[in-house]
Formats: sequence, C-alpha cells, structure tokens
Amino acid sequence: MIKYSKEDILSVLNAKGSDILKYMAKARQYRKNNLITYSKNIFIPLTEICRNDCGYCNFKKSSTDENAIILKTKEEVLEELKIAEENGCKEALFTFGEDADEEEVVLKRLNEFGYDNMIDYIVDICQMTLDETSLLPHTNGGNFSYDALKKLKAVNVSMGLMLENSSKRLMELPAHKKSPGKNPELRLETISNAGKLKIPYTTGILIGIGETKEEIVESLFDIREIHDRYGHIQEIIIQNFTSTPNIEMKDTPEPTLLDMIRTVSAATLLFGDTDVSIQVPPNLNFDTAQVFLLCGADDWGGVSPVSVDYVNPTSPWPTLDVLNDLTVDAGFELTERLCIYEKYVNDEWLNDTLLEKTLNLLKHQ
Repeated sequence: MIKYSKEDILSVLNAKGSDILKYMAKARQYRKNNLITYSKNIFIPLTEICRNDCGYCNFKKSSTDENAIILKTKEEVLEELKIAEENGCKEALFTFGEDADEEEVVLKRLNEFGYDNMIDYIVDICQMTLDETSLLPHTNGGNFSYDALKKLKAVNVSMGLMLENSSKRLMELPAHKKSPGKNPELRLETISNAGKLKIPYTTGILIGIGETKEEIVESLFDIREIHDRYGHIQEIIIQNFTSTPNIEMKDTPEPTLLDMIRTVSAATLLFGDTDVSIQVPPNLNFDTAQVFLLCGADDWGGVSPVSVDYVNPTSPWPTLDVLNDLTVDAGFELTERLCIYEKYVNDEWLNDTLLEKTLNLLKHQ
C-alpha cells in the first residue's frame, strides 16, 4: 500500500532550505542495509540507427554517417563478449535504436545475415551469449510488442526501458516531438507487458527535458502502480539531462544538484516500502554522486571496465577503484550484483537454462 499521496511527493520536489534536509533524512530511514550495488557489464550497441530523434540524444547516428554502427555481426559481438568475460564482466547489455529495422540499410544488412527482423536477430545474439559465454543478457531496445517480449524473455534474465516521463505534453516539445516511440502510452504498455510476462525489469525517469514537477510525480506514481500490479520492477533510474554541443537541446539548462536531490529523495520515499532499488548513474554526476547515497540511492547501475556508455559517450564511467573510494568515503560498502536481482532468481521468473546460468554465477561471485 502506497504510504504517500501525490501531494506529499510534490511537496518533496518543491522543498527548500531545511525542508530538503528533512526529506533526505526521512528517505534514509528506508535504507535496509549499508550496501551500494553495481553490475559489472559490457555495453554493446548492435546498431545506432533509430526511428526516434530525441532532442537530447547522443546515441542515434544517421545511416549516412561513415562512423555509424549499422549492424554488428555475430562474430564482432562474440569477440567483444569474450573480452568482457576475460575482464570479469557478468552482464551483456545489448542496446539498439528502436525499430531500427524500419530503416532500409538495417533491414538489408539483416537480410544478408539471414534474418527478416531485428527481434529474431537479437534473440539469436542473446542465445549465442548464453551458449558461448558465462555472461547474462540484458536487452534494452525501446518498445516491444507482447509477442516480441515473450521471445526475448526466453534468452534474457532481465530487460529495461526508461519511461522518461508519462506526460503526453512532452511529445510537443523538442525532447520528444520527433520521437513517436516516446509516446508514454506505448512505453507504459511495454513496461506493463513485461510485468505480465514476469520479466525482471529496469525503468526510470529523465529529468530536465521540459517536464513539470507535477509530471515527475505522475511518472513516478505510474511506475509504482505498475509495480504494485506485477512486482517486476527491480530498480528505478533517476537520470539527469546533460547538455552536449551536438544535440538539439544543447542550450537547455541542466537540472540543478538540488533538483536531483529532491527527486532521488522523492523516489526513495515513494518506493521505500518496496524492495525496488533507486539508481543514479555515477558517470553523469561524478562530482556530486556521493550525495545521492545520502538521500536514498542504493545502486550505481551498470559500470563497464571494457566499454563506454554509448548513450552518454562524453561521460566516462569511473573506474571500479574510484567508485569504491566514493562509496566508502560516504560511509557505505560497494558490492557487485548481477543484472537480475536475487529475489527473481527462481523458476517463477526464469526458465531452466537462465536459472542454471544465473545460479552458477551467483555461486562463484
């Protein structure tokens, strides 16, 4: 049962002065232990082609860009996976632009590889990962139909999709006006379908893209209501918009430190009576990351020793030694987790193959 009303959470987002410290302290009371988790991963973009054109995007590339990844071959992917395995990575994060196979250049490449669509290709990529390595696949490629999610569930221990915001109004702003896939109805449907299929899931919100505080509240409550129904949300990412020179929204102000503190505190309070983790990306907040641990964040997300963050290529991940120093300095203990949280490691959520692979990794962790 939700302990806080929308008005309560809005009060947190509007807090000033000592009230901010009060809410931070209140959020900390929900901390169940002194552990801050992370997942050691490799980030593999299968293609950088995407039907969406978000005003803040650093991931999408044009098919005419000679540096664009049109579609990686299985051989290229396996080579990267082997490097990741040698470096102790346990998560294979596969990303690709939403409905990339609607672009002729991607579909042509798929056909050359013997595939009719992107879904069948990524399913085989994930199966190869399970067959040839010890890594666990985690796919994040935009909206998927129920049937596509069902196929992906068989070869992924977890999946993810950022809600970003559930306001349709943002579809009229630079952030999403050229991005049909960011329609919140589609994204909420995908997140809900993942719940129906019992897929352990990561989602979250993006702040600083033109939303109001009321819309942040609505978005957090939409996620909470879906989780209450299906219980599949592992973690919620609170991600801040960051400006870079080559994006349409380059002149848009970034959220302030207090904006982030208030939002992390609000999310912690709203989900405090659940076992959903609150994650803040350390590479987007390097100088301020520690403070979010003091207002409820308990997870750093995926951190890679072998690949860059292709969504935020100008924001390198801290090394694991640095991340440990930041965590310990704030009074916490850094601990590695898998891309599937332990409560989901059972036959209710995983098929036999995925369960065996996951249990084997846990045994040797």
